[in-house]
Amino acid sequence: MKKIRVGVIFGGRSGEHEVSIVSGQSVMKALDKKKYEVIPLGITKEGKWLSGPLAVKFLKEGIQKVARKTILSPDPTQRGIINIKQDNKSLAKIENSKQIDVMFPVLHGPYGEDGTVQGLMELTNIPYVGANVLGSAVGMDKIIQKQIYKEVKLPIVKYDWFLSNQWKKDKTNILRRIEKKLKYPVFVKPVNLGSSVGISKAGDRGALIKAINLAVRFDRKILIEQSVNNVREIEVAVLGNDDPKASVPGEIIPSNEFYDYDAKYVDGKSSEQIPAKLPKNIIKNIQKMAVEAFKSLDLCGMARVDFFVKKGNNQIILNEVNTIPGFTPISMYPKMWAKSGLSYPKLLDKLIQLAFERHREKNQLRTSFDPGSDWYK
Repeated sequence: MKKIRVGVIFGGRSGEHEVSIVSGQSVMKALDKKKYEVIPLGITKEGKWLSGPLAVKFLKEGIQKVARKTILSPDPTQRGIINIKQDNKSLAKIENSKQIDVMFPVLHGPYGEDGTVQGLMELTNIPYVGANVLGSAVGMDKIIQKQIYKEVKLPIVKYDWFLSNQWKKDKTNILRRIEKKLKYPVFVKPVNLGSSVGISKAGDRGALIKAINLAVRFDRKILIEQSVNNVREIEVAVLGNDDPKASVPGEIIPSNEFYDYDAKYVDGKSSEQIPAKLPKNIIKNIQKMAVEAFKSLDLCGMARVDFFVKKGNNQIILNEVNTIPGFTPISMYPKMWAKSGLSYPKLLDKLIQLAFERHREKNQLRTSFDPGSDWYK
């Protein structure tokens, strides 16, 4: 049988660039080589597209450094095996030359998880894994997420938000408004970023100002959330298109005060409990709520849904949805499905099947209309 050619996209112009590289490597390693031919597609922090077996190495070590080693190498197998896109031309040229059957974006954060790459895939009519343009866009924006959750009556924490330009012009009134609406401590977050990049916890006005000044370096929209004390951090993996299913929940036990970037990826001291030790009725409610959140954002393919569960009374609070969850060796999304009976390679199989399924359905829709007269000529 002919192998399916899978283009795995990783890297990108995002604060989550390094996490994306590791996720991309994990996906490429886990894809069944008997079924798939893997086409690595790396994107540098400057937006350059790279393809070929050395794409990961180029992103990690730098184009110029690796290019010198590769081009000058006496080994002919190391020459010309990577197609370096030195301009920002459409990806369609790469796709056509490689005859890619399905794209697997593992681009965390802006310019990858926010609908931009998904829009490119729609224009080129190539099947792709994960949420569509709308779902990706609203799933990336934590404010829009919360507004939708509020509309469908899903429980969320109190919050406020503002633009970076408003902060520059009117810091005093913004601080007064936050302190009137919320109580310390609060969390400060860039709205369109993940992996806890740019996130801080503030316990007083001085810390709040410092946290906001950090967050505005990463995004023009800033979210301030009320901290919820004495909670457990619970996550659920969702998989499917129109009839999504939820995995067993997992609990994150962070090494730091909260699950920040270092606790997630650097210090190696955080741990998890899968399945989470919760009463059966609470697990059922969390899974139901995860599916509701998934559907409310019109998602498809995959998502990780994060919750807070209060210790003592097990009150469930929805935190956020991540439409391209981590696929690193320590990531919860594949681990939760593994504990639910779906191994990492089988999970990737299912995601690719879902991509083809959605693509077939969309291609059955009409994209042209005969007006009945040539009024436009």
